Amino acid sequence: MDSADLPIGQRFQEETKYSRPYLSPSPERALETVSSRRISLPSPSLRTGPSLWKVLRKRRSIRDYTSHPLTLQELSSLIWATQGVTEKAFAPVYRTAPSAGALHPIDTYLIVHRAEGLEPGIYFLEVADFSLAIRKRGDFSRPIARAALDQDIGQAAAVVFVWVAVIRRSRQKYRQRAYRYIYLDCGHIGQNLYLAATAMNLGCCGIAAFFDDEVNDLIGVDGQEETAIYLAAVGKKEEG
Repeated sequence: MDSADLPIGQRFQEETKYSRPYLSPSPERALETVSSRRISLPSPSLRTGPSLWKVLRKRRSIRDYTSHPLTLQELSSLIWATQGVTEKAFAPVYRTAPSAGALHPIDTYLIVHRAEGLEPGIYFLEVADFSLAIRKRGDFSRPIARAALDQDIGQAAAVVFVWVAVIRRSRQKYRQRAYRYIYLDCGHIGQNLYLAATAMNLGCCGIAAFFDDEVNDLIGVDGQEETAIYLAAVGKKEEG
């Protein structure tokens, strides 16, 4: 179908994608393995830290990281800040970030380069039981950096968050206006990550410029009904 024939929301999504103007060689592929094994995450560390007001004042986009890995506890706290369940009910289930209609159309994938207790690879966040399911094993630091318009932070980070919109979750209720709400939802999630990273003295930088379908192919989604809409790099900050 020609993009001009698509409903307006889908047309917006397709016509605002970045793509390379030529066919470039496929990035090197690491070992890819689909697995049902899940890694349970430790409970987030919610001990007293800096006040919200201090965190808001200190928040910056940090692009320089050390080679040190994140701890599993640090990663767990970051993940919980973005999409942790704060109250379970029959319907809806409340999370740390708001969502239009409590539909939560954003899924989280993690491209892990360096994290204690996790092998490098691509992971999917299972929100309900707060665990990570490994989708692909291997070092994907160079492929994600290439897909992110060759931005070095994609390779230098310890972990790259990839947020994927599962559009039908929102569209079932909001039709074509769902596309507006999806981006708002993801913005709430991204800001939570920024604030959590700042409170933990970690570096964080959002990435909106990327070749959409290269990221979609890398994490294994179709790019239409499930499509990457935002990335964020996180790592230990360079001090000084």
